Amino acid sequence: MARSDMDSALFSDQVFSRGALVAALAGPHGPLAFEHCRFDGEDLSGLDLGGARFLDCTFAETRFEKAMLADSRWLDCKARQADFSLADLSGARLCSSDFNNTRWTGTKLAGVLFTEAKLTGAHFNQASTLGLEFHQCRLVGADLRGLSFRKRSLEQLDLSEADLAGCDFRDAVFEGGSLRDANLKNARFDGADLRSVDLGGLTVTTVAQSFKGAMLSMDQAAALIGGLGVRVG
Repeated sequence: MARSDMDSALFSDQVFSRGALVAALAGPHGPLAFEHCRFDGEDLSGLDLGGARFLDCTFAETRFEKAMLADSRWLDCKARQADFSLADLSGARLCSSDFNNTRWTGTKLAGVLFTEAKLTGAHFNQASTLGLEFHQCRLVGADLRGLSFRKRSLEQLDLSEADLAGCDFRDAVFEGGSLRDANLKNARFDGADLRSVDLGGLTVTTVAQSFKGAMLSMDQAAALIGGLGVRVG
């Protein structure tokens, strides 16, 4: 079902092919809105969907390479293994959605906010991430190499087993979350507050190399020292 006028266009409960979406984009229209629609497996590369709203839509293995998705809104969507490489999502908001094993290679993510998103195994290689924020997200095993989280408040981020090599966490404040078994090679934590994050699986050597200048809790310090067989009284 579709309802449209010059100000907006709403599509609900439809299965879209690339051709059907191109037809929907043809002619004058305001921001597009999609509710309970399916785009699974489609190649939507290069399409202009700037400002679109997606509610409870599915995009399994959908291709968005070089698509325009700036200022788009995503709520309760499922997009496992979708490819957003080289797309522009500047200013987008992605909430309570499944983006497991997605690709964001070279994607423009300036000012993007992920909230309560599932991003296990996601790849963010060479993405443009100025102003990118994650809140209460699951990033287990994600490739976040080289990203900057400097001076950010990091709320409940599960970064266990994530590749954080070269990331900048200087002066960041972790509010819960996990760094368990993460790759921290060349990551910087000077001035970071790590007192409430799970550091399980990290060795004293790793802490000495990566966490110089960071703030740890007494319990964390005792656990690390305990790993050496030393008892703290």
